[in-house]
Amino acid sequence: MPASVRESTVDVPAVSAAHPVTPTRRTRLLALPEVRWAGAALVAFLLALPPHLAGLGAWWWAPLYAVAYAAGGWEPALEGLRALRQRTLDVDLLMIVAALGAAAIGQVMDGALLIVIFATSGALEALATARTEDSVRGLLDLAPETATRVTGETEETEEMDETEETVPTSRLRVGDEILVRPGERIGADGEVVDGTGEVDQATITGEPLPVPKGPGDEVFAGTVNGPAGALRVRVRRDPSDTVLARIVTLVAEASRTKAPTQLFIEKVEQRYAVAVVVATLAVFGVPLAFGADLTGALLRAMTFMIVASPCAVVLATMPPLLSAIANAGRHGVLVKSAVAMERLGEIDTVAYDKTGTLTEGTPRVIAVSPESPESPEPGFGERELLTLAAAVEHRSEHPIARAVTDAARERDLRLPEAYDFTSTPGRGVTATVAGRRVEVGAPARLLPARAQPDDGNTTVLVLVDGAPVGRLALADRPRPDAAAAVADLAELTGTPPVLLTGDGPAAAAGMASAVGIADVRAGLLPHEKAAAVRELTEAGRRVLVVGDGVNDAPALAAAHTGVAMGRAGSDLALETADAVVVRDELAAVPRAVRLSRRARRLVTQNLVIAGVCIAILTVWDLVGHLPLPLGVAGHEGSTVLVALNGLRLLREKAW
Repeated sequence: MPASVRESTVDVPAVSAAHPVTPTRRTRLLALPEVRWAGAALVAFLLALPPHLAGLGAWWWAPLYAVAYAAGGWEPALEGLRALRQRTLDVDLLMIVAALGAAAIGQVMDGALLIVIFATSGALEALATARTEDSVRGLLDLAPETATRVTGETEETEEMDETEETVPTSRLRVGDEILVRPGERIGADGEVVDGTGEVDQATITGEPLPVPKGPGDEVFAGTVNGPAGALRVRVRRDPSDTVLARIVTLVAEASRTKAPTQLFIEKVEQRYAVAVVVATLAVFGVPLAFGADLTGALLRAMTFMIVASPCAVVLATMPPLLSAIANAGRHGVLVKSAVAMERLGEIDTVAYDKTGTLTEGTPRVIAVSPESPESPEPGFGERELLTLAAAVEHRSEHPIARAVTDAARERDLRLPEAYDFTSTPGRGVTATVAGRRVEVGAPARLLPARAQPDDGNTTVLVLVDGAPVGRLALADRPRPDAAAAVADLAELTGTPPVLLTGDGPAAAAGMASAVGIADVRAGLLPHEKAAAVRELTEAGRRVLVVGDGVNDAPALAAAHTGVAMGRAGSDLALETADAVVVRDELAAVPRAVRLSRRARRLVTQNLVIAGVCIAILTVWDLVGHLPLPLGVAGHEGSTVLVALNGLRLLREKAW
């Protein structure tokens, strides 16, 4: 892996809720130099291969192989030389030397293949890092750059003499008060001191429905005030310490925590490289010291360099993992790198988000419950009750309204015309239908005395001329495959799953019970989800987090492995996760885990095959006389064998 790729981390700007961001485009594939060079090496190699295998003259294929060597090898060679200046020898330079050694004894194709594999791996890592960085930067666009700060003094007449000024949100301080008009994004974390409204805070808590807000309620920067009702908010956190800003910081920091694994790999590479170089020099120098022929000693040393080169070791790892990635991709699971595929099979605990992950992400009417009205009028049946509610909600854009009208449409109900429609944030909607005044809204706001205990569902009350006539219960339904997928993963890991959600305890408990989860942690903000994952990690668990929203990004980044549901997932979650379920099929997650475990078993098999072959050939070369053609044949044979073994995971049966 080129050092420039290995050492890269997610680089984000100084975190501020008001960081001015110029909208950035998604990183294009060819915008990265690593991708361009790897592509050039691959194209040159593929063009050189047919004439070489056909036995044509060297002038047909040698220049193309030279291009492959130069395009794919110049950067690792340069980095290897720079490492030498710092008295460090790593496998980058060894791979280049091995490739050049292969070319020196006529095995040009072998060296070129090694270069291409090496360059392609570096390009994939560079692309994943760049896209994650773009996504983290793009998150800052959620926070508005300016806010309306309100100042005022109370006069003797008890009237407020207010002044408004538009200021950058970076200049807001704790204690300032801001005015958030309908449809605006909230500029700071704070507390509502005046006004009522409904705030869409799905990006922070993952809740599927806007949340009623009034005096004393907490609101978050980057969330959106509803279409009706202005809020006056007192700032409670500095712009650099908002929940949104902490999401950015946590994602960046969690991405950097993978560096120790990379450092360990580099140490192994260093020791291997040093050992091979020292051994090669010894194989060349010792016979010379005892009077051996120079040509013979050089031939033995070059043979040793070829048979000890890591070509088979590289192919021992990559074909199984890349084949597993390709197979998973055909079935709607995008695994972003070979490292991610390998780590996916190591997990032993699964933590789920609720909304949009275990559930469909949209509320639906699950019950229509008429009740006898407190008036001389006859009672309402289910169809009449739903017809009235849908007629009023038809003019509203609220998610609950869409659920009610969808339920009426599914039952083929004809909706009468509604007049004098009004919407009151936090309370509900009102209209005149067939000469009667119909109200649909929250029971706690319409008739507080008739409010019922929270059962985990969203309930709306229907009033006709002030008298209650029935209730509608709404819930976000679990995915059809959720329970089976949860049980399948629990069987694979051998440990009970965990539910991490920003929803309330009742809703979380109901959903957990429906899908078979006993460990429920509700009411969590994004940083609290990440803390819960770290708690499990510190207990020795290798945690797989399955989520879909911006609020899940810190937990996805902090986890051993993260999987994002792709259809409705946020950009940040999709880029932070190690794998994305493109088709939104939760059942694909346990299948991907099984595929990863098969790939890891094949990697182990291949490493044993490669190691045994290298050991036999090197010992033969050292204690006996290994003919160069036989050494190359043995080396190439082991390389082909491990490659074909890995390609078995491309079969449909492997999924």
